[in-house]
Amino acid sequence: MRFLTILAAIVAAISSAMYMLDSHLEKFYIFDPSELHKISQEGIALHGNDTRSVVSHIVSSLSTTHAKYLNIDEEWVFNNAGGAMGAMWIIHASITEYLIVFGSAVGTEGHSGRHTADDYFTILRGTQYTYRPGQYEPDVYPQGSVNLMKRGEVRQYMMRDTCFALEYARGWIPPMLFFGYADTFTSTLDFPTLWRTTVVTGRQMLGNLALSKL
Repeated sequence: MRFLTILAAIVAAISSAMYMLDSHLEKFYIFDPSELHKISQEGIALHGNDTRSVVSHIVSSLSTTHAKYLNIDEEWVFNNAGGAMGAMWIIHASITEYLIVFGSAVGTEGHSGRHTADDYFTILRGTQYTYRPGQYEPDVYPQGSVNLMKRGEVRQYMMRDTCFALEYARGWIPPMLFFGYADTFTSTLDFPTLWRTTVVTGRQMLGNLALSKL
């Protein structure tokens, strides 16, 4: 009984702390979704389907105001999650946010995951299709549009043919890592990629934690 009492007290304390922090998360965000969308649309208007140049425009623009928070080196790594496979460049990662370029030159499809953060998926090239149970037609997101998936929501999604997106998540990021890592242990067994992803993500999170107000 004593153990259960202590455990209940610990859970209550953690829950209270998480609730308090969650209500103040806005104070810790450094990016604005509307700003990211605007910069993305500017890049598309300037460079069209030259995705490398679109991404370069986004990173260059963000560097003028957020340079110390960004990973400007193109450290691409594969990403397998929810049955989908693509590659990503982790531009920023912290406890409360991440910003990546994600996509594939050959297309992919899978489960979105059910996450602890709002996810803004701005299509830089190609088209994304999503589906929820009960729909008879997909939701379609063409180049330049944003697919916003609120925390706790879930989708089936497909990025047909060549498709890349700027993905911005804001909320609690660490719990999302379990989804990002699960396919390595249950399917791909690609541990070198897992290690590289961990190194880049950990370096970004620790570096940005030192810069943040948390």
